[in-house]
Amino acid sequence: MNLFFEESGDFKAGSVLSQAGEAYQVELASGKRTKVKAKDVLLQFTTPTPQDLLDQSKQQAADIDLEFLWEVAGQEEFGFAELGAEYFGHAPQPIEAASLIYALHGAPFYFYKKGRGRYKAAPETALKAALAGIEKKKQQAIIQEAYVEELKQLRLPEQFQSLGLQLLFKPDKNSIEYKALVEACSALQMNPARLMLASGGLKNAKDFHLSKFLLEHFPKGSGFPQTPLPSLPQDLPVADVRAFSIDDVTTTEIDDAFSITPIDANTVKVGIHIAAPTLGIQRNDALDMIARSRMSTVYMPGDKITMLPDELVEIYTLGEGQTRPAVSLYVTVNTDDWSILGSETKVEAIPMSANLRHNELDAFVTEENLANDAGEYAHKADIALLWKWVQVLEAGRMAKRESFGLKPEQTNRVDFNFYVDDDVVSIVRRKRGAPLDKIVAELMILANSTWGKLLADHGIPGIYRAQGGGSGGWAAKMQVRMVTHAAPHQGLGVDQYAWSTSPLRRYTDLVNQWQIIACVQHGVTAALVAPFKPKDADLFAIVSGFDAAYAAYGDFQTNMERYWCLRWLGQENRHQVDAVVLKDEVLRLLEIPLIIRLPGMPQMARGAQVRLEVIRWDELDLSIEVRLLEMLTTLTEEDLEDAPEDEGEISADLDAPDVNAADASAETIETVIEGAESLPLQESNSVAEVAENVDPESDAVA
Repeated sequence: MNLFFEESGDFKAGSVLSQAGEAYQVELASGKRTKVKAKDVLLQFTTPTPQDLLDQSKQQAADIDLEFLWEVAGQEEFGFAELGAEYFGHAPQPIEAASLIYALHGAPFYFYKKGRGRYKAAPETALKAALAGIEKKKQQAIIQEAYVEELKQLRLPEQFQSLGLQLLFKPDKNSIEYKALVEACSALQMNPARLMLASGGLKNAKDFHLSKFLLEHFPKGSGFPQTPLPSLPQDLPVADVRAFSIDDVTTTEIDDAFSITPIDANTVKVGIHIAAPTLGIQRNDALDMIARSRMSTVYMPGDKITMLPDELVEIYTLGEGQTRPAVSLYVTVNTDDWSILGSETKVEAIPMSANLRHNELDAFVTEENLANDAGEYAHKADIALLWKWVQVLEAGRMAKRESFGLKPEQTNRVDFNFYVDDDVVSIVRRKRGAPLDKIVAELMILANSTWGKLLADHGIPGIYRAQGGGSGGWAAKMQVRMVTHAAPHQGLGVDQYAWSTSPLRRYTDLVNQWQIIACVQHGVTAALVAPFKPKDADLFAIVSGFDAAYAAYGDFQTNMERYWCLRWLGQENRHQVDAVVLKDEVLRLLEIPLIIRLPGMPQMARGAQVRLEVIRWDELDLSIEVRLLEMLTTLTEEDLEDAPEDEGEISADLDAPDVNAADASAETIETVIEGAESLPLQESNSVAEVAENVDPESDAVA
C-alpha cells in the first residue's frame, strides 16, 4: 500500500513498511524512511508507484482550469474528494485526486485552506481584487524589465527624471524603479550613483554631493517660507563715527565693523560694531524658528545657504552708505602703551562709511607697508592704528596662553580661498596672520571675551566656548566644548569666550546678542528680563542642536572643498604635483589644500617636499591615486608655513576643511589650537573668525 500525505507544508508519497495504531512507517522514493500520522494521510493507493503519482499529478495540476474549479466549488467548505467528483464527473482516481490537491493548494487567491484536504472558495470580490493585483504585478514586471534594459544602455528612463535623487538617498525599496536600478547595477557591476551619473540622472558629481546634503539637512528645500519682515528701529541714537568693515569680496552678511574716534593726543576710542538683527527677531517668533532650525549659514566653495532670509540680511547687514542698528563695544585705549583704560557697550545705529575688501587691500596692507607708512587706501590711518594695538592684544593673549601651560600659537601657515565662477574654480593661497586678518581676529576675540564677562557679571547665561581645565588626560583637557557659563578658553588665552560677533550667520551669536542687549538695557535687573534664564533647558537644547548641525555643515564644507580640489587638477591638467609631508603617509599638495594618504610611502621627515604623479581621481567618492616620483628637498623654515607645526595641526588638517584664508582669523587660530576639532564654517574675513573655529566675522565663501 502507498500513501500520499502532507508533511511540513509539502506533499509527499511513499510505500508503507508497517503500521502501528495511528502511525505508519513509510519509505519515500529517495529511500528515506519517515513516520506518518494517519491524520496527515490524504490518499491511499496501490498504483501507480509513489514517484509516478507525484510526477504525473503535478503535470495534470497545471492543466486544471482554476476559474472553472472555483465556479464548481460553490461557497461552502468542501473536501478535495467532494470537489473532485463534481469537477471530473466521477470519483477521482489517485493521480486526479493528487493533481486536484496540488491545484487547490497552489491557488491561495482562489481557495482558502481550512484544514487537511479541506478548502473554501474565496468570495468573488476578494478573488477579483487578488487577480487584479496579480495582473498589476505582471505589468509592473514588464515595465521593470524595460527600465532595466534602458539603464543597461546608460539611458535614464523618463519616469526616473523626478526620482533620481530620491532613488539614491531615500529610496522606496518596494518600488519598481528602485528594483530596476538595483538589477541594472548588478548587471553592469556599477554602484547606483555611478549609474545615475552615467545615464544623466545626476548632472555631475557636485550635484551628487550637494543633493545628498540637502536631502538630509534641508528635505523641504533650502528656500525660506514667506515671513513678515521687521522694520528698522527708529528710536536708536546715531553714533558719531565713520565705521568700516573688512571682508572678503564674496561676503554679503556683513555683521562686524570698526571705528576710531580720537579723544586727545594719546587716547582713542575704538568701536567694534556688530549688526543687531535681534532687535527685529523675538525669541520663538517665525524668524527665530527659521534661524534655530538651521543653526548656521552653510558654506561651500562658490555658494552658501544662509541662516536667515536674504531680505532680512539686507535690512541688518552693515552695508556701505547705510545707517544700521548695532551692538557696539567701545574700548578706550592709551596709544602710548596701548593699554585699555575702559570699555562700554551700547545699542545704537551705526553710519557705515565703507565696506573694505581683502582682494582690493591685501596687496597694500602688508606688515612692511604699515611699518613704512606706504600706500594709499581708505581708512589707512585707522588701520595703521589698529595694527599697532592688535599686536599688543595678541601678545597679551599669548602670555595668558602660555600661563595655562600651552606652547605659543603658530600663525605662519598658508590658507586657501576658493572662488568658483561658472564651474571654474580658483584656489588662491593666502598667508595666515596677514595684518587685516589679524586686526579682525583680535578685535573679535576681544569683543567675544568682553561680552562673555559682561554676561557673567550680570548673572545671566550665555553660550560659551571653553577649552582646558577638564579632567582625564591632555586630550580631554584640551577638547573645546560649548557650555552655558563663563569658563576659560586656554587655547585662545582668554578667561571666557562667548560667540557674539556673527548674529547674521550663527545662531549661538544671535542668542548671546539677546542676552547682551538685556544687560545693556536693564543693567542689574537683566536677569529678570533676559530671554534665557539660568538653567533654561531650552538653552541646553540649543547648544546640543548647534553642535550637531555645525559638525554636519563642517563635514559638508570639507567634502566640497575636496571636490573642488579634484576639479582643479582636471581643470589645470595637472599630472604631476608637488606635496609636503605632514606625517607618516599623509601629504598635502603645495598649491591647493588637498590631503592625500600614500600607503607604503618611505618614511620621510615632516616638511619634506616630494613630487607626485597623479594617476587618477574620482570626484564622486572624492578619492585620488598618486605615485611617488621623487623627493625634492626639505623645506626651509620659510617654506614650512605650508606644514603643520604639531600633531594637533595635522589632525585638524585631516579632519577639517582648510580655512578659506580670507578668513585666516580667530577661527583659524582656535582651530589650530583645538587640534582635531572641525574648522568652522565661514565665508571669509579675519583671524578672529578663524581664531575660533569660525567666528564668521569673516566671510570666507570660497
